[in-house]
Amino acid sequence: MSTDGPAAGGQRAHWERTYTEHPGMYGEQPSTAAVRAAEVFRAHGVGDVLELGAGHGRDALFFARQGFTVHATDFSPAGIGQLRSAARREGLPVTATVHDVRQPLPLPDGSVGAVFAHMLLCMALSTAEIHALVGEVRRVLRPGGVFVYTVRHTGDAHFGAGVGHGDDIWEHGGFAVHFFSRALVDSLAEGWVLDEVAPFEEGELPRRLWRVTQRTARPGGPQRRSPAPSAAGRRTP
Repeated sequence: MSTDGPAAGGQRAHWERTYTEHPGMYGEQPSTAAVRAAEVFRAHGVGDVLELGAGHGRDALFFARQGFTVHATDFSPAGIGQLRSAARREGLPVTATVHDVRQPLPLPDGSVGAVFAHMLLCMALSTAEIHALVGEVRRVLRPGGVFVYTVRHTGDAHFGAGVGHGDDIWEHGGFAVHFFSRALVDSLAEGWVLDEVAPFEEGELPRRLWRVTQRTARPGGPQRRSPAPSAAGRRTP
């Protein structure tokens, strides 16, 4: 096991090179997580979405086509450039910003209705950095705002394989992943209303993920109990 965590600069350079060499690498169709998130956002009357780790923008563009006003961020200038070009071609209401989530989010307090992050929290972020980011998400959400995120978890076949960096971070093919335990999911939901922890699979291998939906409480509003862990959740430490 490596005693040095994957450097943020190294991961940023790796993703920048990947997006440059493979434009639109994830295709034009939205992720299944984004399709589900759009349904959740509509059910809560949300009209604006902040996407973190938007990459070249397949999900951000989908949200905009669905009528949401979108602010998308990613730490890759190449990915954001591709997103901006696509949004301009379609005339979609997307603001795209180069931003590293290790820094405070570039939005005022209580300024957005929903935040979406597909496999962003499970990148090469330490547990402390993930907690800080979720704190920032809570800061920028309005009361009753919705946060939907997806993460690979410790039931994934790649967990424990490859180069280990500690803190449940494992590196494969140059990409570092922080695999989530159910305990980490629960700790990130403290002080929130946790609506759902849903297991699903995506891509080759396949990758095993959780889709987590949690909300900031409305003043005086009812609180919903957290759901019982899924079968996938019970198998993980």
